[in-house]
Amino acid sequence: MSAQGDCEFLVKRARELVPGDLWAAKAWLITARSLYPADFNIQYEMYTIERNAERTASAGRLLYDMFVNFPDQPAVWREISVITSALRNDSQDKQTQFLRGLFETLPGRVQCEMLLKATEQCFNTLERAEMLLLLLRRFPETVVQHGVGLGETLLDTESIEDQESPVNCFRKLFVCDVLPLIINNPDVRLPASLLYKYLNKAAEFYINYVTRSTQTESQYQGSQDSSDIMSPSKRSSQKYVIDGLTEKSSQITDPWERLFKILSVVGMRCEWQMDKGRRSFGDILHRMKDLCRYISNFDSDAHAKYKNQVVYSTMLVFFKNAFQYVSNIQPSLFQGPNTPNQAPLVLLEDVTNIYGDTDIDRNKHIHKKRKLAEGREKTMQSSDDEDPSGKSRSRHITVNKADLANSIEVLESFKLARESWELLYSLESLDKEFTRICLAWKTDTWLWLRIFLTDMIIYQGQYKKAISSLHHLAALQGSHSPQQITGQGSLENQRALIQLATCHFALGEYRQTCEKVLDLMCCILLPIQEGGKVQEEQPKVKSKFRKGSDLKLWPCTSRAIMPYCLHLLLACFKLRAFTDSRDDMALGHVVVLLQHEWPRGENLFLKAINKICQQGNFQYENFFNYVTNIDMLEEFAYLRTQEGGKIHLELLPNQAMLIKTSSPPMGLLQQEFIPVLQPSIQTADRHHTVTRGITKGVKEDFRLAMERQVSRCGENLMVVLHRFCINEKILLLQTLA
Repeated sequence: MSAQGDCEFLVKRARELVPGDLWAAKAWLITARSLYPADFNIQYEMYTIERNAERTASAGRLLYDMFVNFPDQPAVWREISVITSALRNDSQDKQTQFLRGLFETLPGRVQCEMLLKATEQCFNTLERAEMLLLLLRRFPETVVQHGVGLGETLLDTESIEDQESPVNCFRKLFVCDVLPLIINNPDVRLPASLLYKYLNKAAEFYINYVTRSTQTESQYQGSQDSSDIMSPSKRSSQKYVIDGLTEKSSQITDPWERLFKILSVVGMRCEWQMDKGRRSFGDILHRMKDLCRYISNFDSDAHAKYKNQVVYSTMLVFFKNAFQYVSNIQPSLFQGPNTPNQAPLVLLEDVTNIYGDTDIDRNKHIHKKRKLAEGREKTMQSSDDEDPSGKSRSRHITVNKADLANSIEVLESFKLARESWELLYSLESLDKEFTRICLAWKTDTWLWLRIFLTDMIIYQGQYKKAISSLHHLAALQGSHSPQQITGQGSLENQRALIQLATCHFALGEYRQTCEKVLDLMCCILLPIQEGGKVQEEQPKVKSKFRKGSDLKLWPCTSRAIMPYCLHLLLACFKLRAFTDSRDDMALGHVVVLLQHEWPRGENLFLKAINKICQQGNFQYENFFNYVTNIDMLEEFAYLRTQEGGKIHLELLPNQAMLIKTSSPPMGLLQQEFIPVLQPSIQTADRHHTVTRGITKGVKEDFRLAMERQVSRCGENLMVVLHRFCINEKILLLQTLA
């Protein structure tokens, strides 16, 4: 029998003995190894028995012998591959733990050599990178030799693979795993240009990772605690998988913290003017402002160095705080459909002082003024009309605490981001470098950033520029994937329309304001309660406003936006209605709109009555279609009396349409308009209130129309005003032509 045959026989015999007598099998193999020390199969069989018995020390010694004596055997590399996979694996099962323990028994030199050779066996870039990372983490001394090479390989592969997003497996391994090893190793010498390149790559990755949109969120698995979802800093805990990586490898905790740590280390390596200890974003920005004051005094090399310090430090403060602001006012943009029930907010001109015009003749209808005021708490303001420019005083932003619990922090983020942006454009050299970075990152395609920039431009009072920005925003929304969460598209449309309206209003372009408001009214769906009645809850307006507060973060919901739309319409028409020239149509629209939030507009209504008295007559044929306020009806009824001045009122469009000959004496409504009358408006009281002084010598059609109108006083006012905006859209626009 040949030597080969003898070896095969001995191995075969040992295998047969393993199930019944393990020690006999081992004796056969020890003998065989003594006879044929150069035979690989004998040693591999011995290793297999020890590994299967999970004897860590003896299996490790045999593996070491095979690695030294038989380095070219495929079976050895298959075994090493299994072990290195266990080292990269996060699993805690028994087999994986045994393989890790087996590897630990090997001498450090052998571990290093084994990992290096295992890396050479890998032809897949990702697998090779992960293998080298094992080596670099276990043996930091190898970072000098292999770290930068691995980093450049990953970046080159990313470029060759033409990845669409910076958030890809190659960039993730470079930024999160390789780069910290490189820059934190004092023995790795890197030129400043390479450090800036790496900082740029890291910043682009982390910012895109944190601000990934709901299109990417569809890859999330499982649900998340609502308190975590609400916090932008904790989004990293959500389960998001980067293509090519495992779920665990895709998770990045505290991404902003990591990014600012890289900024700090790069700054120290590049010999920036650094402050010791941890500093707030406000402190960093203040430091950069100081540096900018004397940056031009440095020579070219120092100027370039400090220019980079200002650009990167300020830029990261900007993106961090801009994201913080947008993620709080519109969380669904990042969080997807699982976002807790927080209404998105939109930044608008504050027009709450539209009722402030009180320049009226106090003697006219003073008895009505007293009567209307009885038992009511006055809430109207006695400030001047709105100042649309917003440039004559400091700009303040207000927000209701109920709409945004952390409003102080959010507004501080908005302020810091705004000041950072202004600093980046304060010097030509900073502007040029920041613009170059933004172009490379394609920031003009970032929807969330465009939302911030639009708000910032509105804050600055550059309304024409804001209108252009809103059109850019609409183009971005159109280019996004149709797989948006339900309602996101309509929300963005409403946000754009209401901000366009507020910008046109600030520019004095009232017809365009009205046009956008009426377009928005078509999108508004009034929420229905049980019994078919529409909710009338609106944001409560406090009676005292902060002096100079001319911007407000307003909930972007139909229920909250509709009152704001009515404010804008009133502001537009009131300017036309109270000019020296006569415009009954505009004045009539004002009367209809003043019903909203009654009696806050009572002073303005009395001014309208005063104007009608001066004119001696008034024509508004939509009056009985949309005026249902009992106080207003009484006032107009009074105008027809001898005491009221016998004012000639033309309020009936067509008697046949408004009054049915078969109507009961009290003019009950058609079935569709049957109201739920308020307790204070009983039948007897209605007859007494409205007909007092006009039941004698008054045209029957006017009397019946007025009585019929009183029966509508219980109608939901928001439904009436919504119908007014929808049905009279053409008329409203013509009035402002």
